[in-house]
Amino acid sequence: MNKPVVTKNAPGAIGPYSQAVDCGNIVFTSGQLGLDPETGNLLEGVEAQARQALLNVKAIVEADGMTMDNVAKTLVFLTDMGDFAKVNAIYAEFFNDACYPARSAVQVGALPKGGLVEIETVCVK
Repeated sequence: MNKPVVTKNAPGAIGPYSQAVDCGNIVFTSGQLGLDPETGNLLEGVEAQARQALLNVKAIVEADGMTMDNVAKTLVFLTDMGDFAKVNAIYAEFFNDACYPARSAVQVGALPKGGLVEIETVCVK
């Protein structure tokens, strides 16, 4: 049985979806923007947004009793692939370099709330 994962340490969903869904051994996080969980405001700049998006992912993962080491796959959405190196540098701070998660990164036309980066994950317990 699937169950939603909810935490106040990450922004609430801005639509009809869960912050994450725990499916037993696999947990899927919804895409996280660089939104401050306290204010709901988007941070300025791609680096600040990337860091906050990953902090939001971390809060959701931890709310389900895991760590970032449980992240097996990520999908990074960028509105400008020219920001890839900046986001990559922030991204590397959040994962164990002995086994980085598998990852895809794509450029998109737009993200909700005018975000510059959005990150979703698949975690394995």
